[in-house]
Parts: sequence; structure tokens; C-alpha cells
Amino acid sequence: MNQNPNGQTHQNMQTGSVPQQMNHGGHELFDVHEVLSTSLSGLNLKTILRPHVKDQELLSMLDRQYTFALDEYNITVECFQTGKDPSHPTSSYKMQQGNDFVYGMKPSQPKKPIQNANEISDELISGYLLGAAKTSASAKTAAALETTNPVLRRVLADSIPNCIEMAYELAIYQNKHHYYQVPQLDQQDMQAILNSYAPVQGQSMNNIQ
Repeated sequence: MNQNPNGQTHQNMQTGSVPQQMNHGGHELFDVHEVLSTSLSGLNLKTILRPHVKDQELLSMLDRQYTFALDEYNITVECFQTGKDPSHPTSSYKMQQGNDFVYGMKPSQPKKPIQNANEISDELISGYLLGAAKTSASAKTAAALETTNPVLRRVLADSIPNCIEMAYELAIYQNKHHYYQVPQLDQQDMQAILNSYAPVQGQSMNNIQ
């Protein structure tokens, strides 16, 4: 323990004196605990829902996302526990959907809670998977913003685009089957919002008095 000129004591915690596996802040530990718990929930959800999937396209998507998310979970646990580079770098998830959305609303039945497990459908399953991917993206973003371990921060940051890609793939699947409808504003209102901002030309902080 050292004493500063103000009489306050503090512990000398230089980076070089901290063992690699202990190179984590307290806030970071709770955030990454949340990330890993969320990842586990998403993996478990896929396992539980898989027997109920009817559409082969959705089943293939679920399996691909599960395999990828499981590997990502493993390397996150690895660098979380060791503080070192994982056994392999974070991969990039490549969705197999196109990126065309169908715009507009079609009449549909109001949504309501199901009454028994027999009502589980591909619409519900794809919605649950979409929700899990969005939750994981939020948790990883929050954790990466305040993670002090540089290796773990990079693994978390690199995995966020993968959550986004999975969610986007599921959203497109849902949209294609009219589960996820996308309304649009009329052309006049849309144009008004698109034109409500303008770029600044040739400005830098040096020009501000």
C-alpha cells in the first residue's frame, strides 16, 4: 500500500503486476457474466425449440446459428478465464438470406399468448430466436464499452456484428413469411424526414473560434 500527499492510501495496481487471468475490473466481471448467461440462454432456447421446427429453411438456419454461437461462447469463456488470446480468432457469421424486405402491411390476426405447447409455430420460433440475438447484441455492446481486459474487449466487440447478422437473417426470414411486417410512411413524409438533415462542408475544430 502507498500513501499519496493527501494522506489517502491506495494499492499499487500497475498493469504489469496483475496476473493475466486477473486482468478484469469488477464492473466488467458482472457485465461479462451477463453476456455469458445470455449466450447460454440463447443456446438452450435453440435446443428446446429445435424439435418443434417444421420449415426446413428455418431448421437449417437454427442449426447454423447454434454451431456458430456455441463456438463464440467457448472462446469468450476461454479468454474471460485466462485473460489471453483464445485458441482461435472470432469468426464472421455469414447469413444465407438475401437482403430484400417486403414493405407494407397485410391484414392478419391479432397476436395473443398461446394456451399450450401444441401451438408453437415457426412464426413463434423465429421470433424467439430473433429476440435472443437482439438481447445478446445489447449485452455484448454494453460489456464491450467498459471491459478493461483488451483481449476480452476485442472478442466481445468482434462478436457484436455476428449477433446483428443473425438477427438480420431472422428478420428477413420472418418478413418473407409475413410474420414481420414493415410499414412505410407515404412518400412525402419520408422525403421530408430524409431531407431534414444536411452535411457540413469543410469544417474542422481548428476553424471554430
